[in-house]
Amino acid sequence: MEIKEFQKEVDAWIKTIGVRYFDELTNTAILMEEVGEVARIMARRYGEQSEKESDKQKDLGDELADVLFVLTCIANQTGVDLEEAIARNFEKKNIRDKERHKNNDKLK
Repeated sequence: MEIKEFQKEVDAWIKTIGVRYFDELTNTAILMEEVGEVARIMARRYGEQSEKESDKQKDLGDELADVLFVLTCIANQTGVDLEEAIARNFEKKNIRDKERHKNNDKLK
């Protein structure tokens, strides 16, 4: 699925099933909650914290999708075309980081 299509599908879902967008500040808080759920899985499953039995059933892919969904809601309601933003971001990274990581001894 193309990113533009995903943005349209999220918008359609919000306007039909979700009724309306939460305001931007509420969606930002929800995004932080969702990122926290991803962080919890990462810290316990891949980090040094022990994983509780209740955490073992959590689906990392589902939690990442929740982050993407809420992030897309914020993009939609603030008029950000994510495809354009991502293209510009890659362009910036390709200029700024062209040699940066190759020259990083920590990555060798």
